[in-house]
Amino acid sequence: MQESELPGLVTQVLWAAFGLAVAFGAIAQRTHFCTMGAVADIVNMGDWTRMRMWLLAIGTAMVGFNLMVGLGYVEARDTAYAGPQLIWLSNTVGGLLFGFGMVLASGCGSKTLVRVGGGSLKALVVLCVLAIASYATLRGVVAVARVATVDAVALQLPAGQDLPSLLAHATGASIGSWALVLGLGLGLALVGFVLARPEGRSAEVLVAGLGIGAVIVGVWWVSGRLGHLDEHPVTLESVFLASDTQRMQSLTFVAPIAYTVDWLILFSDTNKVLTIGIVTTLGVVVGSAAVALATGRFRWEGFAGTEDTANHLVGAVLMGVGGVTAMGCTVGQGLSGMSTLALGSFIALASIMAGAVLALRWQVWRLDRQS
Repeated sequence: MQESELPGLVTQVLWAAFGLAVAFGAIAQRTHFCTMGAVADIVNMGDWTRMRMWLLAIGTAMVGFNLMVGLGYVEARDTAYAGPQLIWLSNTVGGLLFGFGMVLASGCGSKTLVRVGGGSLKALVVLCVLAIASYATLRGVVAVARVATVDAVALQLPAGQDLPSLLAHATGASIGSWALVLGLGLGLALVGFVLARPEGRSAEVLVAGLGIGAVIVGVWWVSGRLGHLDEHPVTLESVFLASDTQRMQSLTFVAPIAYTVDWLILFSDTNKVLTIGIVTTLGVVVGSAAVALATGRFRWEGFAGTEDTANHLVGAVLMGVGGVTAMGCTVGQGLSGMSTLALGSFIALASIMAGAVLALRWQVWRLDRQS
């Protein structure tokens, strides 16, 4: 590829990622796709319908990503999730903080963007506070504490932490073969679990699960195939164009929200360029707003009072700190990371779920004390 062709390819990558994020926002708004809501439905009512949406999305993403690995299109080791260093304590502590915070803030990072698109002013406040907390944990005062404490506790693995790489190292079989066996096996098992019950076969569950799972796979393809150059015409190095992390990436919504606010504030700085993370953050809001306006769901929403405000502010801080520490949110680790079958993603996801359940139980306890 010639250097003069690079801007055109970067533009293609950004528009493709933006379009997929618009689809994510539209689907999430139309189907009420929400991880926090899914956990709350189970804890408070025993209703698994929205959880089946989310599990179907994970299964779909697992199958799609590992099919690409098996066919040699992408490699898990090129992602931020599957490196050989397992920061299990960061995944655990960050996940717990994020899970607790998303309950206080009425939704995770992706749900916050969807709610902003639907007219929620308090979600806009949560987004801004989340961005500040996230940036401080990426590069600021919280980052110093993070690196010196939880990040320092790590396990060095003999291969990448994705299960196909670990099993390939142990058995001598190829990573691609294990990716097909595990990705299709685990992914289809989740799909089967969802479809086993009538509510799992409803149109809303199928649209949300299959649609959002496909979006995750689509962004992996855009970043890992369309935007990948084996040899950059200037540096002669392998590069993933428009990546926030210099690695192949899919959707995640904690650090990219910080990058988006940073880009908006420092727009005139020519060093601040659009990335996949920024355009997908904006795309989710656009997709959600389009559906909300078209269906009459757009409603201005503010805080109910002082306590409601405080809960959302604390929740936003916990999500910003926890999401960066855990290396992802319910979408970053829960969908994108899980699709790679990385050990850290399993740990982070379990911790997020545990944090959410703790927060829901705490809310019930507080209500009981007040009554």
